[in-house]
Amino acid sequence: MKKSLFGGVALAAMLAFAGSAHAEVLFGVAGPLTGPNAAFGAQLQKGAEQAAEDINAAGGMNGEMIKIELGDDVSDPKQGISVANKFVADGVQFVDGHFNSGVSIPTSNVYAENGILQITPASTNPSFTERDLWNTFRTCGRDDQQGSVAGNYIADHFADAKVAVINDKTPYGQGLADETKKALNGRGMTEVMYEGINTGDKDFSVLISKMKEAGVTLVYFGGLHTEAGLIIRQMADAGLEAKFMSGDGIVSNELASIAGPAVVGTLMTFAPDPRKNPAAQDLVAKFRAAGFEPEAYTLYSYAAMQVVAAAANAAGTNDPQAVAASIKANGPFQTAIGELGYNEKGDITRPDYVMYVWKDMGDGTYSYEEIGN
Repeated sequence: MKKSLFGGVALAAMLAFAGSAHAEVLFGVAGPLTGPNAAFGAQLQKGAEQAAEDINAAGGMNGEMIKIELGDDVSDPKQGISVANKFVADGVQFVDGHFNSGVSIPTSNVYAENGILQITPASTNPSFTERDLWNTFRTCGRDDQQGSVAGNYIADHFADAKVAVINDKTPYGQGLADETKKALNGRGMTEVMYEGINTGDKDFSVLISKMKEAGVTLVYFGGLHTEAGLIIRQMADAGLEAKFMSGDGIVSNELASIAGPAVVGTLMTFAPDPRKNPAAQDLVAKFRAAGFEPEAYTLYSYAAMQVVAAAANAAGTNDPQAVAASIKANGPFQTAIGELGYNEKGDITRPDYVMYVWKDMGDGTYSYEEIGN
């Protein structure tokens, strides 16, 4: 009798443990949590963590609670693969990330082969969703859309400019620069320079000298704020009075910290500021009350979690492949960045880019505002 009681208690405990272990959905959140792009990694992390807290408070995914595991890829593809393999080993079912297209593209293959759904808040290279994988989604737009907006804006407002197209040789930076060049060329404009730099470069004096010699009056840069800020500052120091334009890779207040006052007048493409979405005001206030400004991709990361949770609940299952099918079939979904519907590739169906300009805010700081607002 004593032995039987012990067996029953042990079995109950084992079942309870199994039930509680099963009652969690493991999300990997991956991006550059350290290194020069850590500001973007923080956006992905903070957005995902707040979303998990809010979704869990509302009942989770089909009654199961979301648990987050962080992965630091340092914006490096090889490290990204290491993160992906660790996620696989740990039983991750969904990934909110990565940030860089050059990391999201190779890791997506690892995730696809191991039954993991990936939704990136920030990777804009078209190739991410153009390879017929079942598991690739994003909450942001694509560089062919972004480049079209940038190229047409240049043609409409700077038709006589001598344009230099510069990129950082990454899938994101070169892809965006090439799409912008394509749009420019389609409007009858030909760049006077096309050059590549390396991520991590600090001294751009040779590049700037070449641009001065070519009479460049507008610089389009495909890359991130780390190099962009240095180019802007060094252009000003060298007396090159050329308009600077870039894309969503410079949407960070750290750009102004690097470029200083020379940042004023810089143009960039990004989505309509999600912080101004009336439906997101309480959420934005929550972030700010916690001491974090939810700029750039914070709310995109939050929205990625919302899309997955809503699709899972609509499907009645947390199986990643079923959730992937549900994302395509059951949208649009209400998110912190507005309604998101999906096509068969895993791309959002709405156009998502407008033009911003960096300004002196009059209080000793510099930030960006949508042109026309």
